[in-house]
Amino acid sequence: MSKKKYAVIGHPIGHTMSPFIHSRLFELSGIEAEYSVMDIPVGELEKSYKETLSGLDGFNITIPHKTAIIPFLSSLDRKAEMYGSVNTVDTDGKGYTTDPDGFIKALGAYGVKPDGNVVIVGTGGVARIMAFEAAKAGANITIAVRHEDIHMVSALACEILDKTIHPAVSTCYIDRIEKLDKDIDLLVNATPVGMYPNADNMAVNESIIEKSKVVFDAVYNPLETKLIKTAKKMGKTAIGGMSMLVWQAVESHRIWDGSVYDKKDIEKLCEDAAAELEKIF
Repeated sequence: MSKKKYAVIGHPIGHTMSPFIHSRLFELSGIEAEYSVMDIPVGELEKSYKETLSGLDGFNITIPHKTAIIPFLSSLDRKAEMYGSVNTVDTDGKGYTTDPDGFIKALGAYGVKPDGNVVIVGTGGVARIMAFEAAKAGANITIAVRHEDIHMVSALACEILDKTIHPAVSTCYIDRIEKLDKDIDLLVNATPVGMYPNADNMAVNESIIEKSKVVFDAVYNPLETKLIKTAKKMGKTAIGGMSMLVWQAVESHRIWDGSVYDKKDIEKLCEDAAAELEKIF
C-alpha cells in the first residue's frame, strides 16, 4: 500500500512547523504518510490545484490562500462557510477551518472557557474567529483596536451582532482598555505584535495584563512572547499560540482519517514542537 500524501501550501512559507507537527501526528496514529511544504504564489494557485493539490489525500492552507482556495473546492464545511476561510482540505476537495477548534481546545487544555468578560485585541482573520467563538460561548466581548482600524472593528462587531444569538459586543481603542470598568476574564492578543523578530513588543501595557485573569497570545514564535512572560510573572494563567497551532492540526487529522489522540500525547507534542521551534530560531 502506497504512502498517503499531504502538504501545506502558502506564500511565502519559509520556516513552518506544520511538517514537524503533522508527521508526529501520523506517527501517533500509525499511518504511513508523507507531508510536504509547497510554496505557491497567488497567481499559480488555480494551476497548482488542478495539477497537484487535487491529487493529494489532503492539505493544509496558510496565508495568503485561505480565502482564495475556496472557488476551487467541491464544497465547504459549515464553519468554513461561516468564516469564509479554509485551512484544511480533504481528499474529496471539501474545505474546512480548524482554527476555531484549535482556539477552543487550546484554552480547554488549561481549563479555560472563552466566556465572561473577554477582550480581543485585533480585527484580522484570527481575531474574527476568536470573537465569534467567544460570542457563541456567551461572553461579554470587547474588541480593541488601533485608532486607524476603527472602521474595521465596527464592521466586525456588526457582523457578530447579526450572526449570533444574544451577543454582547462593544469596541474600544487599545489605549482605552485600561479604562474599562470591569475585570477581564480572558485577554486575547490576535495581532502579530510580539512576533519574531520584534519580540520586545506587546500589544497592551502591563496595567491591562494586571486586570486580566487569563492571557492568550496567538503568536507562537517566540514560544513565550513578552506578553506571555509578563503575564506569568504576574501569576496569571498564560497560554501561548503553539498550543492552538497543534490543536488545530489535531482537528485536521480527525477530518482526514478520524484519528483520536490521547491528551498526554498532544501535550508532549506541544513541548516537542516548542523545542523544535527553538532549534530553528
